Amino acid sequence: MERKRTTIILSVFCALLLAFVAVSPMFSYAETPYKTYTLSGYGDVQETQTAYLAYETLVKFGDEAMNRPNDVYVTDDNEIYVADTGNARVLVGNLEGELLGIIGEGTLKSPRGVFVTEENKHVYVADRDGEAVFEFDRNGKLLNTYGKPTSPLYGDNLSFMPIKVVVNDAGIMFIICESNTNGIVEISPTEGGMFLGYFGTNFASASLRTIIYRAIMTDAQRAKMVSNIPSTPDNLAIDERGLIYTVTRGDESKTLKRLNIAGINLIDKSRNATIPAAVTAGNHDNVYVADQNGYIYEYNNEGDLLYVFGGKDDGSQRIGLSTMVTAIQADKQDRLYLLDVDKAQIQVYTPTEFTSLLHEALYLYSKGLYTESKAPLEKVLQMNSMFDYANRAMGRAYFQEENYNMALKYARLAKDYEGYSDAYWEIRNQWLKRNITTMIIVIVLAFVLIKVLKNLDQKKGIFNGVRNLSKSIWSKDLMSHIKYAGYYMKHPIDGAYGISHEGHASWGASTILLGIFTIEYLVYKYLCGFLQKTVREGRYEVLSDVGIILVVIFAVTVCNYLVCTINDGEGTVKKIYTYFCFSLMPYILLTPVCFVLSHVLTTNEQFLINLLQILMYGWIAVLMVLGIKEVNNYTPKETVKIILLTLFTILIMALLVFIVYVLWAQVFEFISAIFGEVVYRLGY
Repeated sequence: MERKRTTIILSVFCALLLAFVAVSPMFSYAETPYKTYTLSGYGDVQETQTAYLAYETLVKFGDEAMNRPNDVYVTDDNEIYVADTGNARVLVGNLEGELLGIIGEGTLKSPRGVFVTEENKHVYVADRDGEAVFEFDRNGKLLNTYGKPTSPLYGDNLSFMPIKVVVNDAGIMFIICESNTNGIVEISPTEGGMFLGYFGTNFASASLRTIIYRAIMTDAQRAKMVSNIPSTPDNLAIDERGLIYTVTRGDESKTLKRLNIAGINLIDKSRNATIPAAVTAGNHDNVYVADQNGYIYEYNNEGDLLYVFGGKDDGSQRIGLSTMVTAIQADKQDRLYLLDVDKAQIQVYTPTEFTSLLHEALYLYSKGLYTESKAPLEKVLQMNSMFDYANRAMGRAYFQEENYNMALKYARLAKDYEGYSDAYWEIRNQWLKRNITTMIIVIVLAFVLIKVLKNLDQKKGIFNGVRNLSKSIWSKDLMSHIKYAGYYMKHPIDGAYGISHEGHASWGASTILLGIFTIEYLVYKYLCGFLQKTVREGRYEVLSDVGIILVVIFAVTVCNYLVCTINDGEGTVKKIYTYFCFSLMPYILLTPVCFVLSHVLTTNEQFLINLLQILMYGWIAVLMVLGIKEVNNYTPKETVKIILLTLFTILIMALLVFIVYVLWAQVFEFISAIFGEVVYRLGY
């Protein structure tokens, strides 16, 4: 009886457990074996949420396995076409792994590229060993064969070995041919294949060293050098607008290109893949580049990096990792298909909710629906408030709505200097329109007030007390030395004579000026306008900055003194310290001006600050050089010699300090190890 009751209880428990499992959501995705990265507004690579999940791996369609596949194409209705190179055919299947057909058996020799038109499902196959592009209908019937162009413009001595092909809406083929450095071959289907010319030719580049070598070599030596020829594109794709995308290895600055009908590159920037192998256009004005080692890069239409994910398989055979990628495709559901030639498989990735929301925002923004794009962007930022691209897009959306204050806020969060400048210009423009009349009135009143006070002072001396107080303050030794620094700035030769022979060298005044310089340096570095800031928000290294300033002024003073002493210089440590500190006066006077301008100027006006800074640092350099020359009574030639020797001495001093630091660190580590060993043994 007891056993029966126990059996009933267990049965009820199992039934409840099964019911709970049935109604509970099931997650079939394990933790991804790779991390996803993005770029921060500072240009640093940082980890972010998983953008795509490894969804499925296709190794065959029906009973047909792939053998060294080199290309894949996915149609709008999710039919998958694979250039099955090892089996000399094109396989047609679907995401469920079903075989839908086989194309080109008996005709193809080494298919390396495949493209399918959406309108009539014509299949174009780039056959390297067949030296032709074959066109089949959807049932596999051969329609046309496009061999080597007969036009002399193609090049009589050039072979025709097509490895990749795409076709635009007009039926014009864009073909990458192996070893053809002239560019992409453009062929029209008319007259059996009319050669239209080369398209999107890469430019040859040479290093400065190579240019110098070629300039000094003889003709015979130059003939033995490797020719400086442009790289052949590795892969290409076409989007709905007919724009051509290419990737080229070795072209460091232009790995990814988006070419218009004139062959002009529309992407000026991109965080390049290391070994780009394939490219495809997305559905949201985005583009994907696949690295040979399995890394996938997603960019927006401007070439800004959104994500990097995936990786190289280390032999663990984990899903989502690859060994040798040759092709990538995206379907209408934003699934990615990554073809691995070594594994003879297609790795399928599906976007996460985070990525789907970002894609939705991209699509809405590209269509001019700025207000509508804010809703998905807000959800993205709720998931990751530090995703700078979303902050940037949100700022641009607010800007289009003419909500410039919010645009300014998000642009600053995203470190979007261009967006910040545009929003600030509008805010400043609106403020000027509201306050221009008041500003004119204030300026006029100030001008009149100054005139009135000046006349009253001339007649009744209302400012005599102020003048007397000023004279009494500046008459004190310390203040007079500080005032003399201004004279030295304007008259460095006479000022240097005063430092050397008239007793204007001062420890106190020089140290005060150095302190003011340090304060202004710190204030400008951490509190200047956003467009001029070179440090990260919220990061302060004040003690380090102060230490560097003190170490530099100490090293310059001591090393210059040592060099001058052994070269018959007349300067003492006090005099040398004085003219170095007095030389900082241009910085002390002009930095407040730069600080104010940094808060009121936009990007297009920043040249004014740059101009002031060039003037400021140039002025400081002149004052230091003249100080060395005049105080030590050197000739110009001797001055140059002393400057070079001083720099060399500073370098030697830094090297000695580094060696002492390393040795002391080793001694300290040795003592710590001995102490630890003693404590360990005493413990027993």
